[in-house]
Amino acid sequence: MTEHPSFAPDTGTAPFELVNPGGNPAFLVTCDHASRLLPPGYGSLGLPASEFDRHIASDIGAAGVSRGLSRLLDCPALLAGYSRLLIDLNRGEDDPTLVMKLSDGAIIPANRHVDADNDKAEFEARIDQVFRPYHAALGGLIDRALAAGTVPVILSMHSFTPSWRGRSRPWKVGILWDRDDRIAGPLIGRLREEPGMIVGDNEPYEGALYGDCLFRHGTLRGIAHVLVEIRQDLIMDEEGQEAWAALLAPIFQELASRPGVREIRHFGSLADPSAPISPK
Repeated sequence: MTEHPSFAPDTGTAPFELVNPGGNPAFLVTCDHASRLLPPGYGSLGLPASEFDRHIASDIGAAGVSRGLSRLLDCPALLAGYSRLLIDLNRGEDDPTLVMKLSDGAIIPANRHVDADNDKAEFEARIDQVFRPYHAALGGLIDRALAAGTVPVILSMHSFTPSWRGRSRPWKVGILWDRDDRIAGPLIGRLREEPGMIVGDNEPYEGALYGDCLFRHGTLRGIAHVLVEIRQDLIMDEEGQEAWAALLAPIFQELASRPGVREIRHFGSLADPSAPISPK
């Protein structure tokens, strides 16, 4: 297979990249789908290399926005080192889409048998070598913040395609959340004040997902959090990424200063009735 010139399999990237590790832990930026790279030995998972230019491999533009936020907020940012096609860091370990076999019309040949029932050794290797190190790093950042006397706010950055299955998506940005609305609620209101801004409230996706990154590190730990989805055509280039980081950073600073945001509070979860809820 001839490799597309814009894609080359990775030759040494770690499972994650930690940007500005010594920054102020009052905010923690995450980007679960930052990279389209693959570890040595995986080739292109049997896909045409051009597929790695698509959203199925990474959240286009989200890494640039995350780096911009890390700089403007002077906070750490945790970026995925490998493509979501290898393993999806924004899923629970028992989620059937943890290793995708089919994504937006593309069959991923090398993932065909990678699950807990078939090629279990490869499945567990990806979890051990990629998935768990990323989540251990994020958990460690939260622990470090708490040890320093700071309850952090987790900002999870993603992007979405302008259209899906032939239907145009009107939103410029989507704010995803479960039951903890400490950041999401006022963020939706604040963004809707921006001229021409169309904001999705749990659109184009639902924010309550059992076992995902924010369920694990935000909901279960009682840490205020929000997932931000920006439409990809708005952040395709560095200019767009910088503009969105510049728009969001001061809003996040404003919202994080509100009463109750920097408290550990459990709101429960629509995705899991057993998730803890703090007494009123």
